Amino acid sequence: MNRRTALRQLFILAGGVWMATSCDPRPNSPSIELRNIDLTRSDEEFLGQLVDAIIPTTDSPGGRELNLHLFVMKMLDDCASPEQQQQFLEGLALAEQVKDKGEDKQRAYLNDLPKEDTFYSFLKRRALQGYKNSAYVMKNKLIYELVPGRYNGAVKISV
Repeated sequence: MNRRTALRQLFILAGGVWMATSCDPRPNSPSIELRNIDLTRSDEEFLGQLVDAIIPTTDSPGGRELNLHLFVMKMLDDCASPEQQQQFLEGLALAEQVKDKGEDKQRAYLNDLPKEDTFYSFLKRRALQGYKNSAYVMKNKLIYELVPGRYNGAVKISV
């Protein structure tokens, strides 16, 4: 065996080990990596339905199309306290009673929740934050004019 063949096989082996460790062996894991909470792919799909009930698709994309459910999941994992995470997961478990009932029942369920409910307030607040900061809104809805703006020299001043 010569040196080139040995190096090539070593790099192929190292690449295989690197690829194998990056794969998630759990088939029901969510599409993003979560470190502090344990959600399944079905929980991710249900959060997508709830976010879509909060921000429905109209002439602009809805919550699911903008992947706001992933944003909510990541914010819950990274920025919420353990108590908030636990309360959110309990609220999500309670909300699963309307999981297969359709978007109208889900919207009605969300509207019937008290506004100070941790699950509802966190879900709505983070979904709206994700929508306002999404690339779609920043590019298509907000029209930003650089400072100092345009000059209009023909403005009437009333005294």
